[in-house]
Amino acid sequence: MLARAIEETGLPTAGIVLIKEHAVRVKPARALWVPFPFGFALGNPDDPPFQQEVLAAALDLFRATSGPVLAEFPEDGQAPARLLQATAARAESMGDVDADAADELTAMRGYYERWVDNHDGRTLVGLTGVPQRRWRGLIKYLQSYAAGDAPAYEEIPADVAEPRFIRLAADDLKAFYMEARMCQRPDQRNNDVQQWFWTKTAAGTLLAQVAERMNAAGDDALTRAAFGIAR
Repeated sequence: MLARAIEETGLPTAGIVLIKEHAVRVKPARALWVPFPFGFALGNPDDPPFQQEVLAAALDLFRATSGPVLAEFPEDGQAPARLLQATAARAESMGDVDADAADELTAMRGYYERWVDNHDGRTLVGLTGVPQRRWRGLIKYLQSYAAGDAPAYEEIPADVAEPRFIRLAADDLKAFYMEARMCQRPDQRNNDVQQWFWTKTAAGTLLAQVAERMNAAGDDALTRAAFGIAR
């Protein structure tokens, strides 16, 4: 939205986005989606050649003669794989988390709703279209999926493939928890919140388990979905 405002003054813009669905909704003039974890918009730290590739891809969007333009950075680069492994390793270290994700979600709801109230209703939650007050069923569905079952979930739209829906559900859950945590602990920075989610919450454990099941399937489409879930 800020890019659109700047564009109206006559100054062209190009941006890097981490959640493709948000760019689709907002429609900036030029945006490059990158499949990296939050906080790593240019890929791995201390890797100038790779980061220059990302910047060059973003700057190349200025060649477009019309917009909006939403380009995608390749998902098979070395940096995304390294970052996925790091995220998964953090998630796997959660031996001391024994809470049920559905109960944990209910406990965090008050903080999330206070965050939304304090920000005039703005939230990054909503990609699945499932209201967050009906998410206990979503959690149970993800738990069954992670366990290797083939659960039915009536909230999945007919025109959305299951891996795609799970990816959207993961983004919704991460946004819910991040916003709830920022209300609960406003002193924490982004990296602190990320570390908390992946190492201290049952939801983080659950998403890591879902990603592990997808990775174990040996299917390229599921592997790509797993990367988006566990980043």
